[in-house]
Amino acid sequence: MNYLEFEEPLKELNEQIEKLRESEKKAGVDVSGAINDLQRTLVKKTEEIYSQLDPWQKVQVSRHPDRPYTMQYIEHLTNGQWIEQHGDRTVKDDKAMIGGFGNLAGRSVMFIGQQKGNTTKLRQMRNFGMANPEGYRKALRLMKLAEKFNKPIVTLIDTPGAFPGLEAEERGQGEAIARNLFEMMRLKVPVICIIIGEGASGGALGIGIGDRVLMLENTWYSVISPESCSSILWRTWDQKITASKALKLTAEDMSSNGLIDGIIKEPIGGAHANPTEMFETVKAEILRHLEVLDKMDPIQRCDARIDKFCAMGVVVES
Repeated sequence: MNYLEFEEPLKELNEQIEKLRESEKKAGVDVSGAINDLQRTLVKKTEEIYSQLDPWQKVQVSRHPDRPYTMQYIEHLTNGQWIEQHGDRTVKDDKAMIGGFGNLAGRSVMFIGQQKGNTTKLRQMRNFGMANPEGYRKALRLMKLAEKFNKPIVTLIDTPGAFPGLEAEERGQGEAIARNLFEMMRLKVPVICIIIGEGASGGALGIGIGDRVLMLENTWYSVISPESCSSILWRTWDQKITASKALKLTAEDMSSNGLIDGIIKEPIGGAHANPTEMFETVKAEILRHLEVLDKMDPIQRCDARIDKFCAMGVVVES
């Protein structure tokens, strides 16, 4: 298991528990009482640490190497009953953007999301979750397919941003994202967007227009990452902690500013500490919101979505 810097006390407690278990096996001595005491201390310490996370620490948790990615969510939400779709019918199949129909509690749902890799080779193949224009065009193709068959859409957002390479710009990165924003506003089917990790810039917004936009407790959503913000304003990454506070990028900040519709609570110690519990919580939230959205007239639902996003921000006329 991997530990972040501020999780060092938890690492020490886990190591003590493991040593006691090993000694119990070797010596045959009953130390269950001591183990139980340490486990209670571990839970208490975890609650204490995770109840006081600052914005930068939440950014670190959102990037935790053990944190579940989009593919894992889809596999568990559908019990493996889903069919991945490939290609944008123009350029190629972008591995950073995945999607397909899946069986969610007996109903067909279109799942779309950015996929990072959990090994060096897979990270390279998935381009670290940074989609090219063909990725956003594939996502739009799948959204239109879901609309054609009147199936709801669930997007899972986890990206450090859209790929900023020259070839991406040559193939129309900005236009692809802008087209998604325009088309997602007008979709006649329910759309639920969930930030499960990083939600950076237009890369996240390209699949982030929905009737319900939700964030997991230890995620972030912003126009720019703290490191990039720091490098622009201070010409160094050293001010990333200051930048993370100024950007107001946490779920609590986004909710208080009226930019999201809800926060999904994570297990004690974050989503990586208990992925199964996190999957079940997300599943329950999706079904709860779909129950409400299903009862709305498609035109009414679409108008409400447009009104919600149009109401964001402040406009001053001179």
